Amino acid sequence: MSAKDSMAKEYFADNARFADLCNNILYGGREVILPENLKERDTTEVLTALGLDKKTIAMQKLRDIFKNASIKYTGKSYVVLIGVENQSDIHYAIPVKNMFYDVMAYGNQVKETAKKHRKDKDTATSDEFLSGFTKEDKLIPVITITVYLGTKEWDGPRKLSDMFGDVDDELLPFIPDYRINLLAPREITDFTGFRTSIRQLFEVLQNAYDKEKMQEVLQNDEKFSNVDRETVEAINLFAGTDIDIDEKEEVIDMCKAWEEQKNEGRELGREEGREEGRELGERQKIISLVVKKLQKDKSVAEIADDLEEKEEVIAPIYEAALSMKPDYDVEKIYELLEKNKKLA
Repeated sequence: MSAKDSMAKEYFADNARFADLCNNILYGGREVILPENLKERDTTEVLTALGLDKKTIAMQKLRDIFKNASIKYTGKSYVVLIGVENQSDIHYAIPVKNMFYDVMAYGNQVKETAKKHRKDKDTATSDEFLSGFTKEDKLIPVITITVYLGTKEWDGPRKLSDMFGDVDDELLPFIPDYRINLLAPREITDFTGFRTSIRQLFEVLQNAYDKEKMQEVLQNDEKFSNVDRETVEAINLFAGTDIDIDEKEEVIDMCKAWEEQKNEGRELGREEGREEGRELGERQKIISLVVKKLQKDKSVAEIADDLEEKEEVIAPIYEAALSMKPDYDVEKIYELLEKNKKLA
């Protein structure tokens, strides 16, 4: 299991965050599902079937998070099973994946009901006996929510029919469709319905691609001055930020930490520039800095921003350095740039 998978499961398994997430997707932010009315369920889904050789085949899948929710709303009480599937990357077959989880959850309910009837010997007719399910038996509804924790726009399918090729329009009414319940940060238009710090996580993910927008969000939302440690760790992992977290702190002022990081980055860049400049000269100094940041998988735009240089200055150095990996010999990169300059 990857670090992102582990972090997402642990983070959203918290009942307060889980309830907040569900309320925003299912009830438009109204506080209907309460943390104290959530109960953990086994995330293992097992379904058995007969293979072509008449032998039993067992299929097992592990959900990310699965909870039993008791809901009291509009004077009535309901029970529903809610699963959350976390996606740090876009999954282009997610309708099939989620549909399979739901079918297995319903199949397990039928199997457990049939087992109880066999034990109690209380089926009234041969039809009920063969079904393992009576006319009075009811299934508990299953809802699966997909939480996309990437910073890109979601361009994957949102329903099963999105994965079809050309289909005769007359056949469409006869083909069952399956729609996913997707939460994608870039598509959230109103964050005010969130009551926990998942709001800050989703706001950062929505704006992580643009440093200026990120700065604006941090400055304008006072909630970022008081963010719990787990959320800051999740933000660092999923948004790719590098906000310092003091081991002794449980609450972090992200606005302050972000500003300090920017100032330290500028000073570090200047200090590295002065030191490298004395050793390699002004041109080789920039090459060395670009190489260091390239090895950290930073883009041309990010490097230009860090070094406070124009992208057109960084781009040729970046391309020349890429051609010299994995050694990234600064002198050879410098010679290649000089050669390209003469050819130009």
